[in-house]
Amino acid sequence: MTDSNSIEPVLEQTRGFRWGEVPADRHQRRAAVAVADPDLGGIAGFRGTFTGTGLNTIFRPQNFGATPTPLPNPASGPDDNVLEINLTEETLSFSQPLGSIPNRGMVQGDIFLNGIPYLQSINDVTEPGQAVGIHFEPGIWLSVPATTAPALQPSVARMASIPHGTTIEAQGFSVTVDGGPDIQPVDITPFPIGAPGTPIKFPSQTAAATDTFRIPQDLSEFITAGTITQEILDNPNVVLKKRADAQTITSTTVIVTSTDPADPLFGGGAGNIAFLRGDKQGANPNADAVTMSAIFWVETVSETITVRPPGAGQPVIVRGSGPAPAPSFRVNSATPITKETAVEVNWTQIQYTQTVLLNFNGLSWPHVSVATLVPTEPIDVTI
Repeated sequence: MTDSNSIEPVLEQTRGFRWGEVPADRHQRRAAVAVADPDLGGIAGFRGTFTGTGLNTIFRPQNFGATPTPLPNPASGPDDNVLEINLTEETLSFSQPLGSIPNRGMVQGDIFLNGIPYLQSINDVTEPGQAVGIHFEPGIWLSVPATTAPALQPSVARMASIPHGTTIEAQGFSVTVDGGPDIQPVDITPFPIGAPGTPIKFPSQTAAATDTFRIPQDLSEFITAGTITQEILDNPNVVLKKRADAQTITSTTVIVTSTDPADPLFGGGAGNIAFLRGDKQGANPNADAVTMSAIFWVETVSETITVRPPGAGQPVIVRGSGPAPAPSFRVNSATPITKETAVEVNWTQIQYTQTVLLNFNGLSWPHVSVATLVPTEPIDVTI
């Protein structure tokens, strides 16, 4: 798995930092009264460090004349893009909540937000033993209270910076439901800018093809292993759905955000450096990230683990059931464990699907990422 130690020191910078309101009277500093932090709402489950696996697909722009992508086999078909498919390992670390963040108001009185800083790093692990970093993202999740100007229910926002030269401000709402997530299909097929109803399929989207502009070109070993198949290329979300359907999930907090949110939300957006936009109007882009939408499912998973007697002086660490990623559990008992014991445990799993639309060469190209993440450290269980 991705080494989380390399990114945790960055998050440690927030330890001991608590946002607050500077009093108008300096004497009030000495007599400050503790104020309860604003509610975290739907982002309350973002605590600690999570690791896991996933899949990433991105149509990369290709200037075939100036900077062609070298491929093992001669490729046929449109040469303005290369479809890159990544099997991924990911670390997503959350810091402690920032506390009460004051936002001053003119039309409405002041409101107070709360936020959770995070850091995400993703490695390509398509080739075993040859991990390649493909994504690094610092950001903050915000919990926003209900407001009257504008008239909105409590909402969430995600602010992030991506080193390719893009920043995002995505907004949305959250809801908690009984049972598991409702994971709908997602399509990676490009379409003319502004016309999502007229998809244009490319040869690289055929898994069995071995002579297209795609990385990897030959997917035969991945088809055999079931890790990159035609079913997955047609709908990457099937990776998440199969995992969730095989588990007992008792409740799910659904967080839906977008840089172009639907009514009644407004504002937010994606910002790109000049190279990505191509010109001031964005009419001739190199790769303009115009929108980002994502759904995060924060799930409570229930399962039964079998605790066996430990060796002398050994802690009882039990791995969860099912395929990777699976959490582990640190079992604590007031009395010695002398026989196999079945214990029901509940733990938090994060799944997400994210789509970024990249505009270049007259088309919008869906860049889809999915992942399943579990707690990195053993989960304490007391029996």
